[in-house]
Amino acid sequence: MLADFLFTASAVTLQPITGTWLAWSSGYSLRDGWIAASIALYVVTGAFWLPVVWMQMQMRDLAVRAVETNAKLPAEYHRLFRWWFAFGFPAFAAVLAIFWLMIARPPIPYWD
Repeated sequence: MLADFLFTASAVTLQPITGTWLAWSSGYSLRDGWIAASIALYVVTGAFWLPVVWMQMQMRDLAVRAVETNAKLPAEYHRLFRWWFAFGFPAFAAVLAIFWLMIARPPIPYWD
């Protein structure tokens, strides 16, 4: 969980900085339609990622307690896991859409 958090948190921090620099240095405006759509999808991805971090911490704590008490994983763990899994689909779809937007740069009207 720590590695996942560190890699994701560093990407979340660096991508907006490097992306903004790359867009400006390439002559694009952040208000270009495909860039603005990418930014919106980035926010959507973050909205799904933040609860997932909390779920992962809860699941870790439940797993540690189960090991310490030599018990099975509680129902709460499995419920959190289902939500964690479900949150992955829209977040991953948003990332794929961002990837496509960055490659295709479709002519989406400027956002003013």
